[in-house]
Amino acid sequence: MAMLPILKIDDGSLPNLILVVGDPERLTSIASLLKGTKELGKNREYHSITGFYNDKQIAVVSHGVGSAGAGACFEELCRGGAKRIIRAGSAGGLQENVSAGDLVIAHAAVREDGLSRKIVPVSYPATATPDLIIKLRSAANSADINCHEGLVLTSDMFYPHEILGSDLPLWQRASVTAVEMEVATLFVICRLHGVETAAVLAIDGNPLNQDGGSMDTYNPNQDSVRNAVTASITLALEALTG
Repeated sequence: MAMLPILKIDDGSLPNLILVVGDPERLTSIASLLKGTKELGKNREYHSITGFYNDKQIAVVSHGVGSAGAGACFEELCRGGAKRIIRAGSAGGLQENVSAGDLVIAHAAVREDGLSRKIVPVSYPATATPDLIIKLRSAANSADINCHEGLVLTSDMFYPHEILGSDLPLWQRASVTAVEMEVATLFVICRLHGVETAAVLAIDGNPLNQDGGSMDTYNPNQDSVRNAVTASITLALEALTG
């Protein structure tokens, strides 16, 4: 049994079904959905618990914000024996019909993160596992939840500056559905390790619909967003254990 040094957990204690989320505070609410919950480890933004959902043991692990730190988490989870990793996270809508409170199932991700291009060439695709896309879609249909599906943009930039501006309008024209900060990194690392992977994202705003592209009205604390976050977690748990 070896210690995973960033996550501070023993790899022998890690279940092979793993839900990853950005915010460690979300583990508290997720724990209430599990049976037999136990803490695995805690280090910086990396908090880990185990429990049972649909009679299957899973781990829930927080990875923080951004590709570099999240990538260290994903790499250790894969090295620790993960067979399936699903991210339930948040994102900004890019298309006009993708608004706060919506859900997006990611088919693949545009690799504008800083990490994955240091692992493999940028021509290598960042794609979800088709079977898990189907499982997420089925879980949404069973719960009567409408989801957008399509490409997402993974970008390390949250607040754009005037010097270079924002390339979000470009990706909107390219039919990208939403923008977030970790999915491409997850998909690339999992693919390289042969680990099944997918992502379902709660939309917390649309930067291109807000004052012509301003972040000044961004408000992720709306009831509709909180409800979407809860729904994304439920769908991910169902697909993870289905």
